[in-house]
Amino acid sequence: MDSIVVTGNGPLKGQIPIAGAKNACLTLMPATLLSEEPLTLTNAPRLSDIKTMSALLASFGAEVSSLQDGKVLAMSSHNIDNHVADYEIVRKMRASNLVLGPLLARLGHAIVSLPGGCAIGARPMDLHIEALEALGAEIELKEGYLHAKAPKGLKGAVHELRFASVGATENTIMAATLAKGTTVLKNAAREPEIVDLVECLRKMGAQIEGEGTSTVTIEGVDRLHGATHPVVTDRIELGTYMLAPAIAGGEVELLGGRMDLLGAFCEKLDAAGIDVRETENGLMVARRGDAIKAVDVVTEVYPGFPTDLQAQMMALMCTAEGTSVLEERIFENRFMHAPELIRMGAQIDVHGGVAKVTGVKRLKGAPVMATDLRASVSLILAGLAAEGETVVSRVYHVDRGYEHVVAKFAGVGAQIERVKE
Repeated sequence: MDSIVVTGNGPLKGQIPIAGAKNACLTLMPATLLSEEPLTLTNAPRLSDIKTMSALLASFGAEVSSLQDGKVLAMSSHNIDNHVADYEIVRKMRASNLVLGPLLARLGHAIVSLPGGCAIGARPMDLHIEALEALGAEIELKEGYLHAKAPKGLKGAVHELRFASVGATENTIMAATLAKGTTVLKNAAREPEIVDLVECLRKMGAQIEGEGTSTVTIEGVDRLHGATHPVVTDRIELGTYMLAPAIAGGEVELLGGRMDLLGAFCEKLDAAGIDVRETENGLMVARRGDAIKAVDVVTEVYPGFPTDLQAQMMALMCTAEGTSVLEERIFENRFMHAPELIRMGAQIDVHGGVAKVTGVKRLKGAPVMATDLRASVSLILAGLAAEGETVVSRVYHVDRGYEHVVAKFAGVGAQIERVKE
């Protein structure tokens, strides 16, 4: 098992290219199941989760080819001969549940294992089930698998989600593209990844309006055709690397970065004393002064502060002037990085879904353990601001969401290496 070793060595300078969005790509890939014609995705990230989704699609009989060093995914689902999403694949990644809607819409039946992924709280499927049942699906849970069927076909309906779930919104939109009649999905999630999915589906012939708002209307069509679509920029990778010069000092340009993807996050950086400005090629990020100011953060559904940047923001607040309060409202059990940061000298007090962080002058390098994807990179960021050596173990988590993470940090001057344990 590998570890990543980070030694704090001062300011960073240079450029970091930002990849296509993991969460967008993992949503776009199941869309291939909706059509017999090829779907090609460009700007794809090169991550272990993408390989897992490729394996899942292949298990249904889909053809998935990785081209141009993994940046292009060519998929074809003309010969689907299996409708069971096996636990051994699904358990590795929660996004696997996004095959449920497409399989149900295309085949009229599906058996999908309950999903896995990072251990950051419950990931219930009830919102997905309620929405698909509103479209006429019959779903029951048997021995850890969802057995879904639509004996009379899916039919358009008006449905309001109890919570603006990203996954439930995506599953419902994909299923509704081939349903009979009009579907109106209320309290829909508004994330950029959903807008990206709709843009792709529209290229495939879907009739959808309202993406990016809380009400999405889908007019079902008889069939979808093939398309080529570029994956949107990964806003979570972008936000993560924006924090590198904030924590370590210096000035870094994020190639492909867009402020419109991270409005609430950029507002918090500005309040903390971090300058973010647009360039011809992306975003330039640098501190305004020597000290970081403490700011409070509440994670919320988009366009609020992203839960997937909470751990990284906590790392920044560990060396800020003053005390900050971080409240996690999306996932329970998402402060597992706090004890590891405390090992590095951070002052953090966690009570339920609230963490109070009192900044210290300097963190100290220590052996720490990654507990999930975002926690792993938060510890790397903390290592940039620490005195001495930080050894982050269980970094297989980071491979799920960040391509070439060591090379990207090293490219702007960080002292970082990956070692075999």
